[in-house]
Amino acid sequence: MTVRAAWLLPGGSGPGQTREDTRLAPLGTFAPAAELTTRPGVIPGGTPFAATNAGAMALQIGVGRAVVQGTTAQGAYPVAITAPEVINFPDGDALNPRIDSIVLRVYDGLYDVSGQTVAVVERLQGAPAALPQAPTVPAACLRLWDVTVPAGASAGVGGIDWGTALTDRRQYTAGVGGIIPPGGGLAFDGTYHGQLRDTGTQIERWNADAQAWQRYPAIPARPVSTNQAADPPLNVFGQWVDFTAAAWPRITFTVPSSGQVIITIGGQVSNRSTSTSTAWMTWRATGAYTEGHGPNNGVSAQANRVIASRRVHRSGLPVGGQVTLIPGWNVSSNSGSDVYVRDGQLTVEFVP
Repeated sequence: MTVRAAWLLPGGSGPGQTREDTRLAPLGTFAPAAELTTRPGVIPGGTPFAATNAGAMALQIGVGRAVVQGTTAQGAYPVAITAPEVINFPDGDALNPRIDSIVLRVYDGLYDVSGQTVAVVERLQGAPAALPQAPTVPAACLRLWDVTVPAGASAGVGGIDWGTALTDRRQYTAGVGGIIPPGGGLAFDGTYHGQLRDTGTQIERWNADAQAWQRYPAIPARPVSTNQAADPPLNVFGQWVDFTAAAWPRITFTVPSSGQVIITIGGQVSNRSTSTSTAWMTWRATGAYTEGHGPNNGVSAQANRVIASRRVHRSGLPVGGQVTLIPGWNVSSNSGSDVYVRDGQLTVEFVP
């Protein structure tokens, strides 16, 4: 069958519901790993599958719940430990240490050669070596802990130092749409756009386009500023004129995910040529967003000197677009000694 459902009566005119149907149907769906598979892991709550000292060569695994993914055909098995289980360790190798893994394992005779239908807590023994590696985990098996067994370890010589031997390998899972808790390392990709995980220090969101985890919400970039380096010639009257890039460098920025920025321009402007003479310091935008020089984004003076700044908010910009800001100037006349546009600073702040 290729279409499977839960909550059907067994038997009848059709095959009814099988245990396989129950595992494959989205019944209490956890974080997906692919179209028909589930991210295996421990279900958070309390301290599931805690490891505690049960003797010189014995380890106790506490209660907890988990989802164990088999092959794609098998589906995922919900598993619970309802009473602590004790795992015994054989003596260490005479020459080299080894790493054993404590796993939660499902045996299903329909898919393996075990002839069993049972879930167990099990020890997988690693190979002794100068630089030992943890054993490979088979299908339908969830690694919980790695245990380093020193060379020569035995109950007669003190056993395993449980304070240093344990490495926590419990990875966690969550309901679909939930935030996957930290644990088990961060070396895994997301499976759908917008999936969230907790790294232990921050929340990250899976960007399927970039195939990468990204901090969520994204940290807005720090403000970007550029300073006027030289006075303009002021040889054109009544027109908006761009500063040269040498006289005042431009700013090019990427529009943040909010589509919003705050732009500030400030400095000194003066024009005392006549009682109606004006001087302006402005900016214009080009690229993914355009805006011209003008009164909506400039600082001005009329028949006087002004030291000021102008701060404006712009929203609805195309997210991810490249925008360049170009400073500019405008004087209505230049017949006096007190005419200038100088000491400018242009700043872009990114709204999160």
